[in-house]
Amino acid sequence: MAVPKKRTSKSKSRKANWRYKAFSVSQKSLSLAKSLLSGKSRNFIYYKDMPDDI
Repeated sequence: MAVPKKRTSKSKSRKANWRYKAFSVSQKSLSLAKSLLSGKSRNFIYYKDMPDDI
């Protein structure tokens, strides 16, 4: 006799995906902020004091 499969909850997996995405974005931004504060960043050109000729 065929027995129907138990349905899995989609809301729990969606919530887990949302939390993982938010966590990964926060880790990237924290890492970028640390590299900018340390002064070893080579990916960005930024001015601490704005030059007059720009």
